[in-house]
Amino acid sequence: MNAPAKLDALPEWNLADLYAGREDPKIETDLAAAKAANDELVKLKGRFIALRGDPQHLGEVLDHGINLYETATNGLWGVGAYAALAASVARDDAAWAKFEADLRARASQVAAESLFFTLELNQLEDSEIEQAFKAHPPAARWRPWIRRVRLSRPHELSPDLERMLIDRGPAVANWTRLFDETLARLVAKVGRESLTLPEALNRLSDPDAARRKQAAQGLAKALEERTPILAHSMNTLAFEKQVEDRWRKYPDPAASRHIANEVDADAVEALEAAVVEAYPSVSHRYYALKAKVMGRKTLDYWDRNAPLDTAQPRTYGWDEAKGMVLESFSDLAPKFAETAKTFFTHPWIDARPRAGKQSGAYSHPVTANRHPYVFMNYMGERRDVLTLAHELGHAVHQTLCSPLGTLLADTPLTLAETASIFGEGLVFERLLAGASKQERLGLLAGKIEDGLNTVVRQIAFHRFETRFHAARQQGELAPEDISALWLDVMAESLGPAVKLNPGYEHYWAYVSHFVHAPFYVYAYAFGDLLVRGLMETRREDPVAFAPLYEDLLAAGGTRTYVEALKPFGLNPREKAFWAAGMSQLERLVDEFDDLV
Repeated sequence: MNAPAKLDALPEWNLADLYAGREDPKIETDLAAAKAANDELVKLKGRFIALRGDPQHLGEVLDHGINLYETATNGLWGVGAYAALAASVARDDAAWAKFEADLRARASQVAAESLFFTLELNQLEDSEIEQAFKAHPPAARWRPWIRRVRLSRPHELSPDLERMLIDRGPAVANWTRLFDETLARLVAKVGRESLTLPEALNRLSDPDAARRKQAAQGLAKALEERTPILAHSMNTLAFEKQVEDRWRKYPDPAASRHIANEVDADAVEALEAAVVEAYPSVSHRYYALKAKVMGRKTLDYWDRNAPLDTAQPRTYGWDEAKGMVLESFSDLAPKFAETAKTFFTHPWIDARPRAGKQSGAYSHPVTANRHPYVFMNYMGERRDVLTLAHELGHAVHQTLCSPLGTLLADTPLTLAETASIFGEGLVFERLLAGASKQERLGLLAGKIEDGLNTVVRQIAFHRFETRFHAARQQGELAPEDISALWLDVMAESLGPAVKLNPGYEHYWAYVSHFVHAPFYVYAYAFGDLLVRGLMETRREDPVAFAPLYEDLLAAGGTRTYVEALKPFGLNPREKAFWAAGMSQLERLVDEFDDLV
């Protein structure tokens, strides 16, 4: 396994800042406080409509009601975050799974009592709310949150139906839990070894082609054995979504995600079109060049992320990775580095891979009155250093906007990925600086592949989801039907230089986003290409850029993506904006071609 020698020395988080354990009495205290705030909010039922003709009092009640709503949210989300964080490193522990599921159900029941709140707010007219803001200015701070609430106004159901959906939510979530636990227990037989999912995926970047092939085939077999369960979970959740979307009158399966992201469907379509048009000049061309460098006519799918050098790839110790990230953040602005440093000086990062720990990486914001926690599986490779930068970018973003409070700090996915991808870019620039020609070739390959994985691959995932949900309208899809869609879409994006050998048809099964957050994936491409535009702006004037960028992050979810980018002179509604981002990725392929 390509990993640092001392994985045991990697940090594990300590969640004691939240709670001491499942039996901590503070959990019940906080749940009770959240319920008390929620109960106070319930007492306001009917008041918002009753005061629609009295702007002064309506403004006061709006301000008071939203404050109560945020207080209840902080309590419920804080306990829920603890359960999710603790369970994510113990997916093999039934007690944590039960704790998480039970808490989710209890929190859902409390939240259901205040369901009336947003429904009642959406019965008010825009003019009535604006008059209330003018009459009671303190309430106006909630304008961005109310704007986001009102985006779903045309798709709301009756109070009874909304309550029913909330009440059954925890049961529906158990399909996601089944998917997660199935993957967490996955063991791939690779030669004499038994590899977890993260270990098997990591082996696909091994310098030894035979080891890559062996890991790929072992993982394919392990996934194939589990596809009946994983496909059933996906089918069931897609049908649940289909029914709810029909009742809410969403025009297509991605519409609810667009609303949550405050993104126009036209902008996403323009993004998709720009990326797909660039497939031949970017991904198809790059993989053909990579095959040439490796002395091959085509690449097997397990060669897609293989290092160009057959020597053991360089590994980075944890302290080295930490220093590189902090120095890179400091180049942008000292405040970014200082904020990131707190996550190393406190036990707020869990980086050590171990049995029962789920795959992937994330930064969990918890709530704005607490602090984020960073989760990853650090294996010591270059991409792990970039993943650390990515998640710490999220953590810095979440910390900078926390003074806004939980409701206003909550950032749409399309802007939430901005700081994380920017953090990766800063670290890559440091890695590239001063590299030899051979090192530069490898670094460029890695950077291009990161771009392909973040942009091209995620748009391919988006297209796969679109086709899967469309097909699901006609009935349940067997695992082989899902696999056929997967192969078509991935072949389109990877091009003729990559062979999709037998076994690859099962690889859709480990992409947890498909069940956790349908249509989430385009946000990665959105964020990556958006950051390419921001980094070009920074190169033009680094000094002027830093405060503008800090202001963007500190604004959290108070601005739409169009408003957030306006100070930088960027307009993401134009297809040319996305095409320009793809052109930057193409220039990296040009540079790689020149070195070849």
